[in-house]
Amino acid sequence: MRGLFVTGTDTGVGKTVLSAALLAAMVAAGEPVRAHKPVLTGLDHADAGAEGQPGSWPPDHELLARVTGMRPEEVAPLRFGPAASPQLATSLAGARIEPARLLSAARSAASEATLIVEGVGGLLVPLAEDYSVCDLAAALGLPVVIAARPGLGTINHTLLTLQAARGAGLKVLAVVLTPWPEVPGEIERSNLKAIERLGDVEVQTLPTLDGPDVAGLARAGDTLPWRRWLA
Repeated sequence: MRGLFVTGTDTGVGKTVLSAALLAAMVAAGEPVRAHKPVLTGLDHADAGAEGQPGSWPPDHELLARVTGMRPEEVAPLRFGPAASPQLATSLAGARIEPARLLSAARSAASEATLIVEGVGGLLVPLAEDYSVCDLAAALGLPVVIAARPGLGTINHTLLTLQAARGAGLKVLAVVLTPWPEVPGEIERSNLKAIERLGDVEVQTLPTLDGPDVAGLARAGDTLPWRRWLA
């Protein structure tokens, strides 16, 4: 399986926009790609725009479908209304997530294409009882890219995520700080250097985007070394 697993330090930190930017850049470069979000929650919210973005952005699965030419239901096979962890959202819906089916769906999505999997919340979010996003990432064996906020509080959240990922045997390629301001302040610049040094990890940035324009997403995605990450 060739691809990347995009996770984050928390919910609302820009995983979806990062995933969409990577996918748009790959599509523009002629790379056969598929997007996969194993579980999507929070669709009951009227302003359920792409994670970390205002409501003018489409919901996560619609944005990822737009940049890949897929159908939204292909991107996210399991969709729930409540803005809650997948385990709770499925319980409220009277449903149950089977880890084996999650894994099978992700592997099927990767047939003859580069797969970008966007996780749900952070690595330790429960997908089912005794089965987390981290467990799914480890089972898929894809290298990991971590989306993180650039501002106050991000050092602790990012280092804890790195610790959890490495403790599970995941290969972390980079941390991407997003949305990176056009004129970063002292806090943002210091956070980048601290995460790089303390986390012993490559740190990249993704610029602030005004809206879900596919060409703009592709340009932003091409500022990241995704070709090297996939090599």
